[in-house]
Amino acid sequence: MNFSLMLALISFTATLYISLEIIAGLRKMGDLHEVAPIAGKDQPMVSIIVPACNEERTIEPGLISVLNQEYENLEIIVINDRSTDRTREVLQRLQREYPRLQVHDIRVLADGWMGKTHALDFGANRANGEYLVFTDADVILKKSTVGRAVARMRRGRLDHLSLFFKNITMGWVLNSMIIDAGAGLLLLFKPWLVRDLQSRYFMGVGAFNMVRTQAYRDVGGHRMIRMHPIDDIMLGKIIKRYGCRQECLLGYDFVSVRWYDTVGGMIDGLMKNAFALMDFSMVQTFLGVGAVVVLSIVPPWGILFSGGLARLFFLAAVGLRILLSLHCCRSMKISTWNVAGVLISPYINCYATLKSAYQTTKNGGISWRGTSYSLQELQRTEPVLSRIYGKE
Repeated sequence: MNFSLMLALISFTATLYISLEIIAGLRKMGDLHEVAPIAGKDQPMVSIIVPACNEERTIEPGLISVLNQEYENLEIIVINDRSTDRTREVLQRLQREYPRLQVHDIRVLADGWMGKTHALDFGANRANGEYLVFTDADVILKKSTVGRAVARMRRGRLDHLSLFFKNITMGWVLNSMIIDAGAGLLLLFKPWLVRDLQSRYFMGVGAFNMVRTQAYRDVGGHRMIRMHPIDDIMLGKIIKRYGCRQECLLGYDFVSVRWYDTVGGMIDGLMKNAFALMDFSMVQTFLGVGAVVVLSIVPPWGILFSGGLARLFFLAAVGLRILLSLHCCRSMKISTWNVAGVLISPYINCYATLKSAYQTTKNGGISWRGTSYSLQELQRTEPVLSRIYGKE
C-alpha cells in the first residue's frame, strides 16, 4: 500500500467515524422545545447574572430579552466589570426604566482572578435565587427560556443545565469556522453523554449555564476556576467531578447570540481560548492541528494530486465532511449556504490555534479586555481535558 492510499484511508475512516458519532450524538440530545415552562405558583427564585465589560453596543437588547422573560420570580444582576466605554450609561438608563434591574460595579480586579470569573463570582455572591443562570451580555433569550429551563432542572433533579445557542453571525467563511469549531467541541466533550453520572464527559455553555445554587456553593463555584480562560466548560467540569447531575440540551429556538462579528474577531477570540483548550501544551496543540490537517486539509489536495483508489477515498472523505457540515447547519438552524466555506475554514482555524500557542508562549501570557494574565499563573489552573483524556 502506497503512502497516498494509506493517508486517504485514514482520512476517510476517521471522517466517517467522526461524522457518525456526531450525528448520532446530536440525535440523542434533548431539546428545550420539548419542555413545558413551569407553572407560576411553583416558580422558585432564579438569579440571572450578566457580566459586562465594554458592552455598550450589545448589552441593551440582551438585557431587554432577560427583563421580558415570562417568569415572575426573577432576580437580574448585572456586573459592570471595569468598563471604559458607555456601558455604565446604558445600564443606568435601563435601571431607570426597569427598577428591578440590579447593577453592581467592579472598579478593581482582585488578585489571582481573571476578569470574567471574578465578575461571575461577584454576582453569585449577591444572588438570592434557588437557581443561578450565568449568561453573557450579548445573549438574546426567548421569553419562555427560563421557565422551561427551571422545569427541566426540577423534573430531571438536575444540578446543572447548559443550552446550545443559535449563532446569528453573518458571513459564510465565519460561519464555516464556527461550524468547524463546534464540531471539534462536540467530538471532544460529547455532550450527549454528560447526563450519565458514570461518564467522564462534562459540558458548560457560556450563553446559558443554569446551576442549582446550593450545588454551586458546595463545589466552590468560580473560585475553583478563578484563573481559567474557559470558565463555562470548566464550571461544567467541576460540577460533574463532584458527582452532581448535569445535562446539556439543544436550545437553538430559545438562546441566540452573534458569537463573533468578523473572521478577525474570531481569530482574536481564539487567542484567549485555543491554547487554554489544549491545556497550554505545545504537544497537544500540534497533535490537534495535525489531526485537522489530515482530516480537513489533505483530502482536497489529495483529490487533485493522487489517483486511483486514493483519489476515490479522498473524494469520499471530502464528501462526508460536507455532509456533516450540512447536518450541523440544519441542527443549528442556520443557512446551509455556510457550507461553502468548509474548504477554507480549516486553514484559518489552524492558523489561529498555532498563533494562540505562539503568542501566549512568546508573550508569557494572554491579554484580554485590557488585562494581562501571566502564562505561569494560567498553567497552574486545572487542565480542561484531563478528566476525559487522562488522569487527574
